[in-house]
Amino acid sequence: MKYEFSAILFDLDGTIVDSAPGITATLAYTFEQLGLPIPTPAELVAYVGPPILDSFRDLAGFSRELSDRALSIYRERYLTTGVFDATVYPGISGVLRDIHEAGIPLSLATSKPEAPASLILEHYDLAKYFDVITGASDDEVRSAKKDVVEEALRRLQAIGADTLHPVMVGDREHDVHGAAEHDVPTIFVRWGYGSRAEEVGALAVVEDATQLGSLLLSRRDSVTEPLEASGPLEASGR
Repeated sequence: MKYEFSAILFDLDGTIVDSAPGITATLAYTFEQLGLPIPTPAELVAYVGPPILDSFRDLAGFSRELSDRALSIYRERYLTTGVFDATVYPGISGVLRDIHEAGIPLSLATSKPEAPASLILEHYDLAKYFDVITGASDDEVRSAKKDVVEEALRRLQAIGADTLHPVMVGDREHDVHGAAEHDVPTIFVRWGYGSRAEEVGALAVVEDATQLGSLLLSRRDSVTEPLEASGPLEASGR
């Protein structure tokens, strides 16, 4: 059976798992250890999704030196206390299982470093559904979503996967823009941390896992013209 998408890339935070509790608690600890005022909970949520060094620079206004120091504090704390303070979104495990059973190559594509990303997937028994796990490099040199997507596609190609018609699934504008750098469309999920404004440029917008699964497992000959429209298509069944 020919599916519309020949390979699928998934973001992690805000797409597969609600990891905000562990991330924001670790960020609060990091600011405290640096002797700085702790941002409000709403402000801390904005850090979830983008590369952490970018967030320290863009949201906190840290210099590179201070960002590196903050990263060191953050990582040590997160790997010991925060990494498993997360919850898998309803229905997502079933979507990943169905993709795997359909034989569609599947890769993680997250700006979280691969070590904690792998720990989360293993902890929730989701790693078995992925052919490739791609994340940021430990040194954060590869952390921008466009670089992560490029690496995910390279790894999929290395195992013989068809990457002619890939799709990204994510919840932030970084997913949309980063994937677009490689001509990969994005299905935007609304249960994550992104705002409606961040949906601009997405191929489609979905409200729940049922809608997402229907799009990802659609047959190539069953997709209608609106899916190729320039603006986001909101999946039916809302």
